[in-house]
Amino acid sequence: MELSVRLQTVAGAVTPGHRIADVGTDHGYVPIYLVKNHICPEAVAMDINSGPLDRAKEHIKMEGLEDKIHIRQSDGLLGLSPREADTVVIAGMGGDLICRILKAAPDFLAAGKEFVLQPQSEWFKVRHFICEHNYLIEKEWFLKEDGRYYVVIRAVPAHTCEGTEQSGQRTCTGLLPEKDPHYFCPDASDLDEEVIFRYGWYLLRESDPVLLEYLKQEYRKKKKILQEMDRQGRTGLARYKELKKEIEDIDNITKIYYRVNIFTG
Repeated sequence: MELSVRLQTVAGAVTPGHRIADVGTDHGYVPIYLVKNHICPEAVAMDINSGPLDRAKEHIKMEGLEDKIHIRQSDGLLGLSPREADTVVIAGMGGDLICRILKAAPDFLAAGKEFVLQPQSEWFKVRHFICEHNYLIEKEWFLKEDGRYYVVIRAVPAHTCEGTEQSGQRTCTGLLPEKDPHYFCPDASDLDEEVIFRYGWYLLRESDPVLLEYLKQEYRKKKKILQEMDRQGRTGLARYKELKKEIEDIDNITKIYYRVNIFTG
């Protein structure tokens, strides 16, 4: 079974040896891949609808993994106990829905489970939720597949990261260490906190090349819309001011992280 780049990244974010719960499993590809390749000892494949579970069940049977991957119909995590999984995977859903699923399962947050999250939209909401519930982003991946950009987040409880330093780098990096957005770059005073949530502290700190590509695309797209609004005389609209601020934020990011304004001219 060959996973897409997106699902391969999701699977690769899971800590080896962990039992996983895959929420919204669809075809069951991620748990099948992890168990079949002996990365995870067992898994629970979950979905709110019976159709996806039937497909997952068929694929699991084809791989002969019925004794290691269990099917369960559930609304989010409501049908699972925290004792049954070490890592919770939620991929391919909107950011708002992911936050609602996690909010409805406080026992999993209290138990300090690892979360591998792949929001399709509203990435900033997921980052906010993580930060507000005493979790840290241990690592983030930003990737492109079939013309679309995706974020994959591995979040762990804050108490598991002591903030130790190794060769000048923290072994576990939070979204906003000590709530100080200037930690990762002393020149970050030009960025407000919401900009950091929007684009991701970890990705900015690592100067992620795919994020840079995304920023270039966003800059050009927003600039084109702004120019059209200028042409139409719609400069008094609130959206016009928002676009100007968003363009300015991207420009500031490039100056800070790449030490050059790549959009000159």
